[in-house]
Amino acid sequence: MGIKMKEKRNRGRVSRKKNTTLTIMALPAAVILFLFSYVPIAGLIIAFKDFRYDKGFLGSDWIGFKNFEFFFKSNDAWVVLRNTIGLNVLFIGITLVVSVGIALMMNEVRSRKMIKVTQTIMFFPYFMSWVVVGYLLYAYLHHDYGIINQLLQFLGLHSISWYARSEYWPVILTFMYAWKMAGYYSVIYYAGLMGIDDTYYEAAALDGASRWQMVWKITLPMLKGIIIVMVILQVGRIMYADFGLFFNLTRDQGALYATTDVLDTYIYRALRVTGDIGIGSAVGCFQAVIGFLLIMGSNLVVRKLDKDSALF
Repeated sequence: MGIKMKEKRNRGRVSRKKNTTLTIMALPAAVILFLFSYVPIAGLIIAFKDFRYDKGFLGSDWIGFKNFEFFFKSNDAWVVLRNTIGLNVLFIGITLVVSVGIALMMNEVRSRKMIKVTQTIMFFPYFMSWVVVGYLLYAYLHHDYGIINQLLQFLGLHSISWYARSEYWPVILTFMYAWKMAGYYSVIYYAGLMGIDDTYYEAAALDGASRWQMVWKITLPMLKGIIIVMVILQVGRIMYADFGLFFNLTRDQGALYATTDVLDTYIYRALRVTGDIGIGSAVGCFQAVIGFLLIMGSNLVVRKLDKDSALF
């Protein structure tokens, strides 16, 4: 009995020592997270104030929800919200289909060397800055010297003023986002495919199932959990429009605002053009709250449909 108690105490000491070590290792990351993610939340107070530099952060007058009221009564509110939500829904849907398709195709490749080469090629655009991508796109879409307009002229067609025609840009932005991000998500989905037991496919082959039937009846259902988690995470960021994408690719052309102006670019212009920190903070606060509600709501829906697939 004494030996067992001694062994139990020794295990407890080892466990506490291990937990202390892990806590110390995680402490720097926790401090950085607190300083850069939680401390700035206090700045949301500016959204409810008529901020003035001479009065400072705390001394400015309270005005309640007037900054929010100014934004929602403006003509830009509907356009900005429509573009932010609509374009992000397009991004999520198209990128999901493309990335899962790429992962399924890589799963059919049996050469390890070919898979590594394919993954590297597909993953490369993810590491490119939107600034660089913006210049690459400009080389294709320039009115006089762009590759696409040069090709149109060669075919006897008229050039298109891409940076003055807003109707083309939802398609262009969706294509560029999928081109940049699909490789990243495909690697995640491919890693999920590697965890599927081969015996499922062997049993299906013995029953005479085709590869397409295996994909629909085995692969996609087994991949459902990862897909749901990734979609929930993206839905939570649906109000967060990638500033680099929308600013650099459109080159901040006013003619394109009708279909490309989103919350992030609106906040940027509110600070740069008008210098009104209160309105910019109000829009940012609205963006954060709606994003939080979206991720909680989408997780709640998933939890009711399939508890095991919920994020938390």
